[in-house]
Amino acid sequence: MSEIAQPNPFQVTGWAHALGGLVERHKPTLLRLAALETRLLDEQLAGRPLRAPVYISGLARAGTTILLEILSRHPAVATHQYRDYPLILVPYWWDRLLRYMETKTAAPRTRAHGDRIQVTQHSPEAMEEAIWMAFFEHLHDQRVSNVLDRSTSNPAFAAFYREHIGKLLLARGAARYVSKANYNVTRFAYLQEVFPDARFVLPVRQPETHLVSLMRQHRRFCEGLADNPKGREHLRRVGHFEFGPERRAINTGPEGRAAGVAELWARGEEVRGWARYWASVHGFLAAQLARDDTLRCAVMVLRYEDLCAEPEATLAALFAHVELEPPAGLIEAYRGKLAAPSYYDQRLTDEEAAIVAEETAEVRRRFGY
Repeated sequence: MSEIAQPNPFQVTGWAHALGGLVERHKPTLLRLAALETRLLDEQLAGRPLRAPVYISGLARAGTTILLEILSRHPAVATHQYRDYPLILVPYWWDRLLRYMETKTAAPRTRAHGDRIQVTQHSPEAMEEAIWMAFFEHLHDQRVSNVLDRSTSNPAFAAFYREHIGKLLLARGAARYVSKANYNVTRFAYLQEVFPDARFVLPVRQPETHLVSLMRQHRRFCEGLADNPKGREHLRRVGHFEFGPERRAINTGPEGRAAGVAELWARGEEVRGWARYWASVHGFLAAQLARDDTLRCAVMVLRYEDLCAEPEATLAALFAHVELEPPAGLIEAYRGKLAAPSYYDQRLTDEEAAIVAEETAEVRRRFGY
């Protein structure tokens, strides 16, 4: 959630709700303003070539946020931030306006997920989904494939997206773009067509503990968004359908099982539904990487358990993969911060663990579980 300064992290301020609605209703106008912004910045953008954007993407609760936070500490890196909502489509002008308006930064607060991550309005966050939704209307429709691959063609989006990243880098005074966008798990091949030198980081997590985390978050978001229409509208506008009342499964194509997952959830079979979803998404990714050598060379599969057990070696490998030199002391600083969470109040029963093992058996082996 972007309204992190509120006592209730699921609350959305009136101005953010009103301005977010205005942006949604007048999206064509915002796209024209974005084109004008690009034209006026043309000379400055021309001297800043885009090099090797980094995409962190995986099923939620696999460690994507902490990886984004770590990479965002590199001085050459720019990311989207909480404060970029709602005028995401005009990043340079909105950034300059905020710099003029802001007087101080609020104290860090635990984000809406209730985990150990502290955030402010300047914290890195997944915000680019609103751009994708402006050009691809089907991305969150469970009835059709949500996959964008090498055959996908949308020149208007590709041009706008390149320009958007260039303007964000210009606004932040940075050279490399790093994105956390979990829905990009079905877009790796397409993104490599747009940016042939892109680097991808795919966090994965052992399914039993992953499912416990996913179910915990879903309950938390359902409770936090009950009788909270502004909060639900906010998540829909930023493209967050991973948890809560508007939860939707990613459809990974003909071999995917989104409809079956949604039916299981509707019947209250949470464990089997989430387990089947884990297998569907990761099965799609494993198959794609197995048949696409070019993509496989650009993707680092990063296991959550390795990050917690061997943080220094895992982070060193991460920085090497994305072709960034880690700042002095950064990796060492996270040595004591990265550990498996101990705050969960739920464990799988033996019967539930058997369901997870049944649903994920084939796919989990392909990731070393």
